[in-house]
Amino acid sequence: MNDTPIIGLGAGGHAAVVIDILRMARRWRFVRLLDANPRNQGTRVAGVSVMGDDSELTDLRYQGIDHAFIGVGITPHTHVRRRLYNLLLEHDFTIASAIHPQAAISSTATLGPGLTVMAQAAVNTGASLGANVVVNTGAIVEHDCVVEDHVFIAPGAVLTGSVHVEGGAVIGAGATVLPGVRIGSGSLIAAGAVVRADVAANMMVAGVPAQVKRRLDAAPVKPALRIHTAPDDPDTKLDPALMEDLAAEGKRRSA
Repeated sequence: MNDTPIIGLGAGGHAAVVIDILRMARRWRFVRLLDANPRNQGTRVAGVSVMGDDSELTDLRYQGIDHAFIGVGITPHTHVRRRLYNLLLEHDFTIASAIHPQAAISSTATLGPGLTVMAQAAVNTGASLGANVVVNTGAIVEHDCVVEDHVFIAPGAVLTGSVHVEGGAVIGAGATVLPGVRIGSGSLIAAGAVVRADVAANMMVAGVPAQVKRRLDAAPVKPALRIHTAPDDPDTKLDPALMEDLAAEGKRRSA
């Protein structure tokens, strides 16, 4: 019990939640968190020390530590989580899944490696989750959905039956995707959107019903998403242009 050493990448609020879930398994001994932000060095997240950055992965692996988790949460894109996932694989780490005991997962669901499934989430019959997928608090993945690698499903989002979400897409908090809809790779579904039709790759959609707001770059836009955390935003700094679009959409809907 609590004897398998594990490290985490990232030192924000998402990391704290993942640590809390992993502790419930009574399997892990937390060695430390790695984070590139110098201001986070020497701090603690959920009782775990923040010391060093991902340049130390080789040395840690040489010391016999072979398990890790990704503690970076939502960004407008999922490039950061994808990069960290691939970096850990390159260093021959096993990426731990964090599945909350209060999540409801069907015995017929297919689960990929490195998942995070939070409290009160549901993954129903015949659903498939790829690698490095996050199903956040209270989110629902209904029957026969396909969720490809590196997708982030925010709190309270609902994928109704037979939805297909391609790799790296983000489903915003409280969004609903109606049956049979396909969400293209790298797309962003804004919070509260109701998606009734297929969404092409690398698009941002918002509203009820959802409409295309703009095309997203296939790579992070300037300024690049930071793989470390920021003191005023515990998970990451966001693309300012995209945040302006989201703020404008929120004002329009509240008017």
